[in-house]
Amino acid sequence: MRSPTAPVPRLAAVMTAVLGLLLPLLALVTPAHAAPTGFRVENGRLLESSGNDFVMRGVNHAHTWYPDRISSLAHIKAKGANTVRVVLSSGDRWTRNDTADVANVVGQCKQNRLICVLEVHDTTGYGEQSGAVTLSRAADYWISVQSALTGQEDYVIVNIGNEPYGNTNYASWTADTKAAVQKLRDAGFDHTIMVDAPNWGQDWAFTMRDNAASVFAADPDRNTVFSIHMYGVFDTAAEVGDYLNRFVTAKLPIVVGEFGHDHSDGNPDEDAILSVTQQLGLGYLGWSWSGNGGGVEYLDMVTNFDPNQLTSWGRRLFNGPNGIAATAKEAAVYSSSGGDTTAPTAPGTPAASAVTSSSVTLSWSAATDANGVTGYDVVRISGGAETAVATTTGTSATVTGLTPATSYTFAVYARDAAGNRSQRSGTVAVTTSSSGGAPAACGVAYKVTGQWPGGFQGEIVVRNTGTSAINGWTLRWTFPDSQRVTNLWGGTAAQEGAEVTVASAPYTASIPAAGSVTLGFTASRGTANPSPTAFALNGAACTVG
Repeated sequence: MRSPTAPVPRLAAVMTAVLGLLLPLLALVTPAHAAPTGFRVENGRLLESSGNDFVMRGVNHAHTWYPDRISSLAHIKAKGANTVRVVLSSGDRWTRNDTADVANVVGQCKQNRLICVLEVHDTTGYGEQSGAVTLSRAADYWISVQSALTGQEDYVIVNIGNEPYGNTNYASWTADTKAAVQKLRDAGFDHTIMVDAPNWGQDWAFTMRDNAASVFAADPDRNTVFSIHMYGVFDTAAEVGDYLNRFVTAKLPIVVGEFGHDHSDGNPDEDAILSVTQQLGLGYLGWSWSGNGGGVEYLDMVTNFDPNQLTSWGRRLFNGPNGIAATAKEAAVYSSSGGDTTAPTAPGTPAASAVTSSSVTLSWSAATDANGVTGYDVVRISGGAETAVATTTGTSATVTGLTPATSYTFAVYARDAAGNRSQRSGTVAVTTSSSGGAPAACGVAYKVTGQWPGGFQGEIVVRNTGTSAINGWTLRWTFPDSQRVTNLWGGTAAQEGAEVTVASAPYTASIPAAGSVTLGFTASRGTANPSPTAFALNGAACTVG
């Protein structure tokens, strides 16, 4: 995912683009072939074996690096996803995921009623990245674990290799992709196959776009889906729309297999990606649930794999406009196979506490379900319309980002593992305070309690230097360097760029006069680690020291 160098237009490039637009017409008149046994592609759409149209709405999960976090699949489902793209390794660059582990991943996907997109990550940046392997090598891995996948065509899509070329020799992508698909078909794979674009997945040279029709035609099953990764190359709505619409016009199946809200190679337009995919009925899979490192920790959707600590990126993807909670539909294979169709009971009417000028904590009594409640959706109600503001697996949530001296109405839904949603709970009305209900007198002591290359642990003591108690608070500060909070205790943290906002936890919400509360956190850092110089509590500046 590196910044591309824009190619100089040449006549040959123009002719290639023209041929790329003509070849789809040839692909549409190829001879009939046997219908796949599970997922299949027809007329540019991904269909289930039942004929139901399926649109992926999900996230990526780095299983190969965090095999002990398999419970993340249940948490991803609880947030509303219908698909998870799972990172695996062929053993060439990381620890190999063997047949038993692949079978367990598939079983966990099915148990949580998720469609499983399985990918080999060792191909990433081949030709440019040291140690990266070929698509042919990735195909050999799939053949070696084939016994875990045979018969799972209704539930599993095989993504041959992640970002199989960097920015070197990427023109070989077409022939290598065709050969890898053919190798899998010759080995008896009947699954829908997904293929990633070159150029670190972003296809800035349009190799995949201009050769997709010939790759599709080379698949004897005509059951290949194309995956574009959208990071810095796709930083405008025009670029997002043009790329995706070309595939739709050519009736070639396309999904956004990875994307984020920010990246080191540029700032992708995540709002456009979500809007255009929803408009065109195309799938998307955000990167990634948790566990990012190497300077892109901001792509974590939850902090430290905790489903109750959504980051700003997680809140945008799951609960924002055109996000997962609002648009995902569970695969029909689960509801049509005699599964659970009974919704949970409605949760109890939420109660509000720790109301400040910008946040409120809501708590409710649990819903019940024969097979277990997996999560709750908190919604804000305005003029009859609902907006998702939080998801949680527990029975409380803190809603932040509210406007001072403003009235809000909230309610809660419960969900089970089958995706059944309860009736809405009763509503609670909340009016935020004009100043957070806190005196202007406050003091903050900030210190680093330990640090290591790339990270550190810190402590913040918040003192009430006024004469009356503080009941509910929001603390804000700005990091002076590249620090990013990865985990925090004593409150609920959110970070946008360098700006950090922490809303009080129920057990730290009250600070008596002359009293204090202590927050602890871990964070990533660059080479330097300078301390913040200013803090504000409920909008009032605090003394520091």
